[in-house]
Amino acid sequence: MRILLRVKPGASRTAVGGRYDGAAGPALVVAVAARAVEGQATKAVLEAVAAAFGVRRAAVTLVRGRTSRDKLVDVDGEDAELRPRLETLLG
Repeated sequence: MRILLRVKPGASRTAVGGRYDGAAGPALVVAVAARAVEGQATKAVLEAVAAAFGVRRAAVTLVRGRTSRDKLVDVDGEDAELRPRLETLLG
C-alpha cells in the first residue's frame, strides 16, 4: 500500500497520526524527534511508520521524497489489515 506522509522533523517526541491536506491529497502526519540532517529524520520516519502499522522495518520502503517533508512510502502487507489502521491514524 502506498501512503503519502507529511513529516515534522525536530518534534519533541515521535508520533504517527493526523491528517494533512496538501496539494497531492491527504497525507498521514509523522512527527519525529530526529533532525533533518544526513537522512536521520527519514530513517526515523520509516521506523515510526513500521511500528505504527505493526510491520517489520524492511516492509517500509521510501518511494519519493528523500529530502522533502512530503514523502511517499510503500508499506508491504495485506491491504485488508493496513487500510483500517491507516484510516484510524488519519483520524
